[in-house]
Amino acid sequence: MQFITKKALHRRTFLRGVGATLALPLLDSMVPALAAKTFKPTPRLGFIYIANGVIQQRWIPTATGKNYELSPTLKPLAPVKDYVNVLSGLSHLQADTFGDGTGDHPRSSAVWLTGVHAYDRSRPDIEVKLATTADQIAAKVIGRTTQVPSIEMNLDPPTQGACDTSDCFFNNTISWRNPTTPNPAETHPRLVFERLFGDGGSAAQQKARGKRNSSILDSVMDEIGGLDKTLGAGDRTKLNEYLESVREIEHRIQSAEARADETVELPDRPTDIPETFEEHIKLMYDLQAVAFQADVTRVFTMIVCRELSARTYANIGVPDQIHATSHHRNDPSLIEKKAKIDNYHIQLLTYFLQKLKATPEGDGNLLDQSLILYGGGMGDGNLHRHSDLPCLTAGKLGGQFETGRHLAYKLDTTMSNLLVTILNKSGVQIDKIGDSTGPLEV
Repeated sequence: MQFITKKALHRRTFLRGVGATLALPLLDSMVPALAAKTFKPTPRLGFIYIANGVIQQRWIPTATGKNYELSPTLKPLAPVKDYVNVLSGLSHLQADTFGDGTGDHPRSSAVWLTGVHAYDRSRPDIEVKLATTADQIAAKVIGRTTQVPSIEMNLDPPTQGACDTSDCFFNNTISWRNPTTPNPAETHPRLVFERLFGDGGSAAQQKARGKRNSSILDSVMDEIGGLDKTLGAGDRTKLNEYLESVREIEHRIQSAEARADETVELPDRPTDIPETFEEHIKLMYDLQAVAFQADVTRVFTMIVCRELSARTYANIGVPDQIHATSHHRNDPSLIEKKAKIDNYHIQLLTYFLQKLKATPEGDGNLLDQSLILYGGGMGDGNLHRHSDLPCLTAGKLGGQFETGRHLAYKLDTTMSNLLVTILNKSGVQIDKIGDSTGPLEV
């Protein structure tokens, strides 16, 4: 039971310690009982990029509407199917060459959140330019009151895969602040953690804090103790669960650093990146789930693998590089390997979506209030085609999206229309992005 009081905690309540600031999750005491009926949860947006296309015949469901069956690649989504829309037929034809040479891979990631043809590769003297991406358009509106307007992450280090000088601008991030300023994407979980929950400082100060194995929670324990006495039983439970999540993430980062410190024969390996890709991506997903829960940020981008990535997946029986498997040349064994990688990425996405679904928010959960866009700028990696892109959305965005459907659009409907739709339904009114022609019926 929630007690009616004249006093409530502010939604932007922070605990402050030495060198640390910790935001709180949404507690009942932040929503007075008399105002509960008018409380409106805030939207959260996530943009998750996968490279090198997919095996389309394993990805696209055969039926449409609500009665469709998940395709072989998408079967891991079964626990959250009711929150997911699979969208087929969308394309980003601005990633085509237009006669300016090769570069289908960097153009794929450049176009994904812009709908803009990246640049003329036949003119290396031309300044590298793009456009403000959808995530940054959103961050300026729904993220302007948060501690971190947006966070950008990349699970591939810059050395993973090939790119020339200009292509690297488009391969290493999918987020651009403006046409000439790409947002660097962070690969290091500790730096993501400290950006979200710590006061930052110089690189040397961050490294020194990490070497001391200091804890964000330890530095704010006095304030936690004082706050705990003022909360009701339900809020105390929520707060403790949230703090346990933060503590558990800290321990995993410290454990990853400790293991890396022991591996002195690999000095070029970042000491704060977990040993395996699966540990790395789950840790980044967990960080983002906690950041959404605490409303530290409402917008994120994540590159699961970069275009031209050289990553291998020996843990699932695919020792080949992902880029090489995407060029399968209709070899059944390579098709099977690439489909296995596609399915594995979906398994990991499901891990994140289930975590959001399990986190209460208002009268529902975080997945009810969020919209996660998952996909890429290349449909058929074997032929470098940008039609019929892998695309799905997860989450209801506060009831703005009806979910649980396969929506098949006329082939080569521009995906930019989906970007306009997502922003408009998030409360960010915009008429056009790139080559968009209007909102999409969803």
